[in-house]
Amino acid sequence: MGLMKRLDERAGLMGRMMRTVGADDAMPSGMMLETAMRKAASRCLGCERPEECGTWLDAHEDGAAHAPDFCPNGDLFAAWTGQAKA
Repeated sequence: MGLMKRLDERAGLMGRMMRTVGADDAMPSGMMLETAMRKAASRCLGCERPEECGTWLDAHEDGAAHAPDFCPNGDLFAAWTGQAKA
């Protein structure tokens, strides 16, 4: 897979994950957000389970309390939403 296609795919998965767990509405504001988002995007890009992520997202179209255990950004999104990750 080409780099641009991979970047596009992972950005889509990360956006869907954020919406699914409510992290998009709970993102902190301020100067630290840009740094946090860059790190989150990097973790997502390095994830080795994008197919499993897409399948999980498809199964949770109505939302979920937290990201799946395999999500490299699960702890970050849980912190933003105030949810304990199971």
